[in-house]
Amino acid sequence: MAEVGKVPASDMELADSSETKAADDVAATDKVEVTPVTVTITDTVVESSKSTDCKELQQLVPHTVASLSEVDVASPTSEKAPKISESSTPIKSLKNADFRVTVTTRKMVTLIVATTSDPASINPAAALLAMPGWIAGPILPPDIKSFSNKQTRVIQHDRSIVKEDDLDLRWEEATGEVIDEVIFLSRHTAVSNRPALTVHPIGVLHLKDGESPPQGGKPGWAALPNPRIGPWFRLLKKMAEAHGLVPEFEITLEATHHGPITNKPTMFLEIGSTEEYWKRDDAAQVMALLMWEGLGLGGGEAVGNWNSETGKRKVLLGIGGGHYAPRHMDIVLKDDIWVGHLLSGYSLPMEDPTQTKTTPVENYIGGNWRQSIKAAFEATKAAFPGGEILAHLDHKSFKGWQKKAITEFLAEESINVGKPNDFT
Repeated sequence: MAEVGKVPASDMELADSSETKAADDVAATDKVEVTPVTVTITDTVVESSKSTDCKELQQLVPHTVASLSEVDVASPTSEKAPKISESSTPIKSLKNADFRVTVTTRKMVTLIVATTSDPASINPAAALLAMPGWIAGPILPPDIKSFSNKQTRVIQHDRSIVKEDDLDLRWEEATGEVIDEVIFLSRHTAVSNRPALTVHPIGVLHLKDGESPPQGGKPGWAALPNPRIGPWFRLLKKMAEAHGLVPEFEITLEATHHGPITNKPTMFLEIGSTEEYWKRDDAAQVMALLMWEGLGLGGGEAVGNWNSETGKRKVLLGIGGGHYAPRHMDIVLKDDIWVGHLLSGYSLPMEDPTQTKTTPVENYIGGNWRQSIKAAFEATKAAFPGGEILAHLDHKSFKGWQKKAITEFLAEESINVGKPNDFT
């Protein structure tokens, strides 16, 4: 949270407000003398604490100044408006202000989570920590070790990777830092036992209230998908090829599944699919390099930072298909494609109207598929502010009645559908 304190507001404009008698007799565009005020701006994060003038502040936190300049903050309860203390004079504009401010900052950091109980988790973490620049960090209660390097934090616990909930919030509470994203390292299992390196978002969107998720999370929940999923998947494929892991290892996306519960953009990086491959040092090293380069820890530019103001803004929301999302993956392999949630067929439970024992309601398809789609869309939209979310359907995976029901629901929810060429 950033605080703008004791502003000499001689050139500020008062906003119309029933709570401010001084504004009752003054037009909003009239300049008046007012007493110094304190404005608290929430959800603003910058990189350093300093006193600065207005122009410097605008360069330091331009979104903050823009919000104060362009949003009428006369109503302290407005969702978009910065919160103003009860004793403060509401401000409509800071454009003509001449003042100095003090910005109180909280660092934004990436949280990488590993567990010592899983070689496919702790080995990539150990390989990353063997690279330059790491120092020991605080202990996260009760006994979780941490390490720090620039804006990245690695924590190690000894429990199930899918069951340790709210680690992002727990880190924030313990350290005062703000978690920007969470990256989990884990093993991957598959019936085929084929070696694989995978990337995927998490959530258990299709479960009903009261059902117990077998691998963490909570019914109906979808984590915010980490915007790096698409760019890192493409980077992982290039790295794996360069280090000779392909074709032995399959490099693939996975559909959204399992926990743990998180509150910030999240993704899993996994090594599969048997103990022999979970322990492979070359696979662990590639995953470590992915994080090292992807987060810019080696001095290069980080990969996969979302910015709706530059570059392509289209985000794929995958609907249908198998667990490894082959038709969605064909699109994601193209440069500049962003990825949100990927819903496989098992996350879209639909009741066949011809098989229901009760009299079916006309045109109504039962099951939790609507809940899954809506939760996936809302989480993806929140993870990509300003993005254009396009649902991409694996048409061949649906029966006619299923495809009809889904496309009609998407239209009802104003969720746009994209064909492969729409993402180029």
